[in-house]
Amino acid sequence: MSALRTPPSPAVSQDDVPTILVKIFGKDRPGITAGLFDTLAGYAVEVIDIEQVVTRGRIVLCALVTAPATNGTTEGQLRATVHNWAESMRLQAEIISGTGDNLPRGTGRSHVTVLGHPLTAESTAAITASITGTGGNIDRIFRLAKYPVTAVEFAVSGVETEPLRTALATEAAALGVDVAVVASGLQRRAQRLVVMDVDSTLIQDEVIELFAAHARCEREVADVTSAAMRGELDFEQSLHARVALLAGLDASVIDTVRSEVRLTPGARTLIRTLKRLGYQVGVVSGGFTQVTDDLRERLGLDFASANTLEVVDGKLTGRVVGEVVDRAGKARLLRRFAAEAGVPLAQTVAIGDGANDLDMLNAAGLGVAFNAKPVVREAAHAAVNVPFLDTVLYLLGITREEVEAAETDLD
Repeated sequence: MSALRTPPSPAVSQDDVPTILVKIFGKDRPGITAGLFDTLAGYAVEVIDIEQVVTRGRIVLCALVTAPATNGTTEGQLRATVHNWAESMRLQAEIISGTGDNLPRGTGRSHVTVLGHPLTAESTAAITASITGTGGNIDRIFRLAKYPVTAVEFAVSGVETEPLRTALATEAAALGVDVAVVASGLQRRAQRLVVMDVDSTLIQDEVIELFAAHARCEREVADVTSAAMRGELDFEQSLHARVALLAGLDASVIDTVRSEVRLTPGARTLIRTLKRLGYQVGVVSGGFTQVTDDLRERLGLDFASANTLEVVDGKLTGRVVGEVVDRAGKARLLRRFAAEAGVPLAQTVAIGDGANDLDMLNAAGLGVAFNAKPVVREAAHAAVNVPFLDTVLYLLGITREEVEAAETDLD
């Protein structure tokens, strides 16, 4: 007869494991984190979680660890040792006993980026209340930048991205702050192609207006533009009508217009940083290759496409040649650039300001409305309404410190 065996005891649930939360706070200095864990090392504890933040020279360090193993040491001894170490470092310690790990996060996870210039307590209170009102929970808060705007990122769980975006868009419009909501996941950091509009996005100007000033037909060009905005002309019709007003203009004006183009504040920083981090960058424009080709060379862009002014015998003919880059054309070019770059469309970012950019913004994995018209802001995934193009970096989770490091590396 075989001997009876005692059945194995059921595995202890991870939620029932005794744990200790150690919280250290005080004036920051080198060696605090190493010192705490060196102190804990004598008690054979396992590290479950660590969080640390330093604000204005004050540190808050939290460590969640298992209770001491049964090797003759007790939790009371651990507590006394940690308190003595903290006192020797002129720090304060709080130790809380409990069981298990952190509570699991809810389904549906998003990154909420809030841009303020300035970011007020009132707007922060309203945004966080709106997150709570949707059923979301703020799991983590991280400052991305303090200049040229204050940018803060909230990691939110418990609510799907789309309803959260809808709720916060309404709140942001009322508060006058920018709020971008994107789904959490690896895809955010994998967005490796950025394509942007040119006029009133990459540059501050409308190139057709710069040419019109030299042809002394600003009013006529503005009238055609207004007709197009009223829906009386589509983009291609308005383009041909405006370019026709430039007929007879000496081609030497092209160099003059190139010199008059003003980059949007932060444009060069945006492109330099993206390139340094391994992104590919392109532009698509309803303007003209005579300007975009120059921008491509000056800024080191990977892709550029626009309409081309016809020049015959040193004069502008008032016509464009080749396929017209219109609203649908911008989306096609985004797809083409993505294919050439070897980047899935879901990993692209598009930036624009006008209705002519809507198809491109909708086709991209992340569409950003930059100082855009209301209809564009409402349709885009995210909106930026401050006059600094490099703030788009924060929507990608790139911090100001990373921007400055990229700039330093390039100097």
